[in-house]
Amino acid sequence: MNTPSRPFGAATPHPPSAHPHYDRLIEAVRHLPPLRMAVVHPCSDVALQAAAEAASLGMIEPVLIGPAGKVSEAAAAAGVDLAKYTLFDVPHSHAAAEMAVAMALKGSVDALMKGSLHTDELMGAVVRREGGLRTARRISHCFVMDVPGHAQPLIISDAAINIVPTLEDKVDIVQNAIDLAHALRLPEVRVALLSAMETVNPKVPSTMDAAALCKMADRGQITGAVLDGPLAMDNAIDPEAARIKGIVSPVAGRANVLIVPDLDAGNMLAKSLSFLAQAYAAGVVLGAKVPIVLTSRADSRTARLASCALASMLAEARRAGRIKALG
Repeated sequence: MNTPSRPFGAATPHPPSAHPHYDRLIEAVRHLPPLRMAVVHPCSDVALQAAAEAASLGMIEPVLIGPAGKVSEAAAAAGVDLAKYTLFDVPHSHAAAEMAVAMALKGSVDALMKGSLHTDELMGAVVRREGGLRTARRISHCFVMDVPGHAQPLIISDAAINIVPTLEDKVDIVQNAIDLAHALRLPEVRVALLSAMETVNPKVPSTMDAAALCKMADRGQITGAVLDGPLAMDNAIDPEAARIKGIVSPVAGRANVLIVPDLDAGNMLAKSLSFLAQAYAAGVVLGAKVPIVLTSRADSRTARLASCALASMLAEARRAGRIKALG
């Protein structure tokens, strides 16, 4: 594999662009074989444009699954030439999700991308106990945030799937996020378990979970990273805040993976960074048999491409044995 001159996770104190981490991420996967990606129900111009542009950069080989008439209308609106791609004609979005999952199980595609259907509809087919894409791991979602001015990318989990995760769920959520960090070749994986405070308080369940997860990492139940928590957001990412609080840890002030207590906290954190700090948020679903890209109509062009890149790097890491292939 040819890799960019600077690792994706390397510090960039003077970035050449507003989103240098994504620039390097997208450039890195252009050296990899195109990922066979099922684009599920691509019946909007936005969904088709994202797939077509990723294909034009050599990142993916789109396999379109949806009602041919609606897909053709969307292609005409988007200026996309459907003759370049394989299109499977199915009657509706539910059938598209079912076919995409079946193709992933057979190995016909390496990843899924949400088109213009509801997330619940796609994930319902993915998590179905019979014929779905479940593994022994809990399925979870990660955002990779490229925050202008921040020296490193931030992985945030879980802001999209697990509503009120249990401690058992969080073990898999953390391990999934660590696997993503290794797939992205981050030089060192430092996981902060977030709460409203940095001390353990029996009245605040997230602090108890954080303490338990740290001890589980000490005992080898979570591997591949250094963990610390509970940590508040300020002393997780800002060295000066950690110094003022007197927190001495290899993670405090330097975290590159942030694990939130629940979906509300994660969603608010990710959207705050996006809309107040102009961060880009690329996202991917982990813990299934294949990576799953959940795009949003509000995503920028660069974030959509970066989401495809995340799936590509996960697939490459599994092929290379740098992370465990889930089954």
